[in-house]
Amino acid sequence: MNDQLQIADEVISAIHQVMGLKPIALHEPSFNGNEWLYLKECLDSTFVSSVGKFVDRFEVDLAEFTGAKHSVAVVNGTAALHIALKVAGVKTGDEVIMPALTFVAQANAVTYCNATPHFVDSEKHSLGIDTSKLRDYLINFTEQRSNKCLNKSTGRVIRALVPMHTFGHPADIDGLLSIAKDFNIILLEDASESLGSYYNGRHTGTFGRLGTLSFNGNKTITTGGGGAILTDNTDLAKYAKHLTTTAKLPHAWEYRHDEIGYNYRMPNINAALGCAQLEQLPLILANKRNLFEKYKKAFASVKGINLVTEPNQCRSNYWLQTLLLEESQAEQRDSILKATNDKGLMTRPAWSLMHELAPFHDCPRMDLSEAESISKRLINIPSSA
Repeated sequence: MNDQLQIADEVISAIHQVMGLKPIALHEPSFNGNEWLYLKECLDSTFVSSVGKFVDRFEVDLAEFTGAKHSVAVVNGTAALHIALKVAGVKTGDEVIMPALTFVAQANAVTYCNATPHFVDSEKHSLGIDTSKLRDYLINFTEQRSNKCLNKSTGRVIRALVPMHTFGHPADIDGLLSIAKDFNIILLEDASESLGSYYNGRHTGTFGRLGTLSFNGNKTITTGGGGAILTDNTDLAKYAKHLTTTAKLPHAWEYRHDEIGYNYRMPNINAALGCAQLEQLPLILANKRNLFEKYKKAFASVKGINLVTEPNQCRSNYWLQTLLLEESQAEQRDSILKATNDKGLMTRPAWSLMHELAPFHDCPRMDLSEAESISKRLINIPSSA
């Protein structure tokens, strides 16, 4: 018990050293630019819903920042994932590979397509999918038939592979691209947490057939609620925009819809906020990197705890600063979480692993020993820019 109190006190001291003594949230938005100006302009125009100049501008600005040819703004990151899966060709009865260490939105979006999540393991350096372990798993448990990857146990087609760039740290893109090619699986990127993160100089979310972003209130920048789809494929971008605007055919006054669509378009008022936030993004990213450097110094003398650092050849946005306890200290995670929160320092564990959640108990999965170990040792600490 004394050891637990000591390490918890050291964590509290390190956070206080960086953040001061006041209570502090895990991640708060920062509004220091043209947010009020653009919101007033939006209100004055009366175009506050899904049509307006800020939606178009936000999509253009977002594509320019990320290097994607196209972006489609939507109501939230889950909607972005849902439509990206659908336009990529995920069908009823398919399986979609994703990490067990992820947020539930990823698994939910797959089920919206009447497909089945298939959970795979992570590795501790990037916190993303362990590509070496995944390759061995696919060699042993899948087969190729008519240029499709089949799960030998279920007989279902494994249609897509959806890695997540966890807490903003880029996953092993080269390894993922290689697997997608060798096993005839579509690669889609969940970059919801990694706006401003780069793999070998290229922005995350632009390597797969499509990528998705989130602009929830706790993300690096926010539109209140919102998300986006990124792609270099013009046809897929047009189809995504069509589906997210209720599949309405263009006409001056008639309402004709050629398939089941979705009311997923981002409102103009949210996009106005997003345009102002994007203008501030370089400063936000610089501040978050500076915060990481301060935490790195503060935690250098705390034994048994490692601050998660961006992978080699990558530049992370450091969306959430993350502590990973050494395995010998895993049992102290909950005491640290309680002590920090009791002091008004909002810390959080990793999400519950997907296969531990009731809706996904019976989904196919590989050995998840590393993800299970990580989830027992991970703590996110205050990370606001």
